[in-house]
Amino acid sequence: MINLSERMLMAARMVRSGNSVADIGTDHAYLPAYLILRGISPKALACDVRKGPLENAKNTVDTYSLDDKITLRLSDGFDEIEPYEADDFIMCGMGGTLMEQLVSRADWLKDKNKRIIVQPQSHAEDIRRFFVENGFEILFEDACIDSGKLYCAMAAEYTGKAEEKSVSYIYSGELSKCKKQEAKMYLKNINSRLKKKLEAEKIHGTPQNAEYLEKVTNELEETINGMQTDS
Repeated sequence: MINLSERMLMAARMVRSGNSVADIGTDHAYLPAYLILRGISPKALACDVRKGPLENAKNTVDTYSLDDKITLRLSDGFDEIEPYEADDFIMCGMGGTLMEQLVSRADWLKDKNKRIIVQPQSHAEDIRRFFVENGFEILFEDACIDSGKLYCAMAAEYTGKAEEKSVSYIYSGELSKCKKQEAKMYLKNINSRLKKKLEAEKIHGTPQNAEYLEKVTNELEETINGMQTDS
């Protein structure tokens, strides 16, 4: 059986049972192979923008005899995927800024039956902002520690509704409802970095940016203090 890293396992748990998946930036195709071998997904697309990772993916597919279940696809994001080919779409191991760019090019993802699962390595606020501004609802988020580093993951679906969010939401998202200690630690780290940015903005930046960051950090502080954790 394939053993996933904690951050990839966190994303795998967000896949709906019985749904076909597309793994964007698949690398070795461990994630789609895991989902199929566990009986979570019946079939999968393993997509990558480079040929090298797809060769690694082919080795995984061959090793576990999954050539009838996993289709390898050379694709820049969602560009070479047809809407009917998958229900749940996963992106792990890339920054939130790139995720935003890739999702924005696939307007057909604005479908209430599809789910987008992302595990941003950095700039999670960029993909959250995109979701909020484009009618997607972030259903839930999770956090974990993998190799000594904190990560988050989130699942979103299209509703078409534009809901008013707090100024700090793009940084906290639904992590405020996650009861794991890792979620609280993750938000503390985010707020610490934003406070440093605030101090620099007060000295070298603009009053408008400083005012915005001060509001964000104050809201995050309140959110963090109000979080209940299981451990």
